[in-house]
Amino acid sequence: MTARISIEPGKRSGQPCVRGLRITVWDVLSWLAAGMSEKEILNDYPELEPDDFPAVYDFAAHMGRRVAL
Repeated sequence: MTARISIEPGKRSGQPCVRGLRITVWDVLSWLAAGMSEKEILNDYPELEPDDFPAVYDFAAHMGRRVAL
């Protein structure tokens, strides 16, 4: 897990959050999947930083490897 992604039991039900914010990895991925660009997300959520996106992608990639079908 990267230093930009944290998991705190009492925050957002223990979901992985970006830099301790109340914005989860899944929030960011959902916005991207809905067609928002990184720039649009940064405009809507100025507390996020450009370097947060690679951390989100890395976290999701590692979680995806853990899924057993």
